[in-house]
Amino acid sequence: MTPYRQSHGDFLRSRRLLVAAIIGSLLSGCASNPNAVSATGVAGKTGEAVVKTASTVIGGPLIPDAVLQLGPSVAYPLEKLVYWGIYVGAAWLILDPLAPNWDIQEARFPENHMHFRLNMKRFYAGGAGEARVIFNRRAKEMMRAGGFGGYEVVEYSEGMESSVLGSQRTAEGVVRFTKAQG
Repeated sequence: MTPYRQSHGDFLRSRRLLVAAIIGSLLSGCASNPNAVSATGVAGKTGEAVVKTASTVIGGPLIPDAVLQLGPSVAYPLEKLVYWGIYVGAAWLILDPLAPNWDIQEARFPENHMHFRLNMKRFYAGGAGEARVIFNRRAKEMMRAGGFGGYEVVEYSEGMESSVLGSQRTAEGVVRFTKAQG
């Protein structure tokens, strides 16, 4: 029996976490200097500007105290926009509406048998009844790629796995591929 191969969903999940970590580290470096000092001339007050900037960056706010003026009567604080952006980004990472609903893991068994295990996303909007269709579609893809003439479903089952984060639909089954005629 061969181990399951890493699914595409695991790759996407790790890539999303990497992007979130990069964005978080970039946002953590944001700071502003509300008391900007201009250094004039070569012998100006550049030393004083460096000291004031260093003290405000180290002990200053993470997000600048600025207002985004969208029109003559519409203005939003930058802090609220950044926080709402973080909320939307977190919701996007959790829900990920563009990710496939089902994650398929495969294991090859002897005598032209193949085992499929399907796990549905925990948070989804539709697609709860399509496990059998996806199972058959993947079996046909493997049949054509292997040069077989057909396949037979040896066993198939669907279920729910419960956890703290909520239930998750699962399906698994075994197919046997038959040789091509001719």
